[in-house]
Amino acid sequence: MPRQPLFAGLIVDEIDRPVETAYVGEDPCYVVNDAGFRRHILSEGVDRQVLEMMRQQISGHEDLLSEQTAKMLGTDDIFSKALIETQLKNIEQQFENVLKTGIPEEGRAYMGMVGFRVVINVHGEVVRVDQPSAADDEGGGE
Repeated sequence: MPRQPLFAGLIVDEIDRPVETAYVGEDPCYVVNDAGFRRHILSEGVDRQVLEMMRQQISGHEDLLSEQTAKMLGTDDIFSKALIETQLKNIEQQFENVLKTGIPEEGRAYMGMVGFRVVINVHGEVVRVDQPSAADDEGGGE
C-alpha cells in the first residue's frame, strides 16, 4: 500500500469540490463529501484507476512518445530513444514504483498548474481525467 495518496490535491468530486486526504490507521484515503457524510476511499484503488487510464493512452504510442521525449531532453540519439521506449513498454513496473515512492509535491503542483485533475464519484470510481494534450495544441491530434 502506498504511503500517501498519489494524486493528493489533484482530485475533485463530481460537483467540482476538492477531495481531501486522510489516513485510516496507516491506510491513505481520499475523503469525498457525500451530502455531509465524509466517505473515506482507499487511495490505492483510485490511484490505480488513474494510472490504468494513463497506460491505455500510452499503449501503442511508445515509439512516438520515446522520440518526442528524447527530443525534449536533448538526447535525440537511437540509444536514448530505445531506452525510453523500453521504459514506456514496461510502464506497469514504473507505475508500481511511483505507487511506492509517490509523486513529489512539486510534481503534483506542476500537474495542477498545467490542468491535470481527476474527477471521482462518491464511490471512488474515476469519472474522468482532465489532462493537457500537447498533440491537440500542435494540431497533431488524431
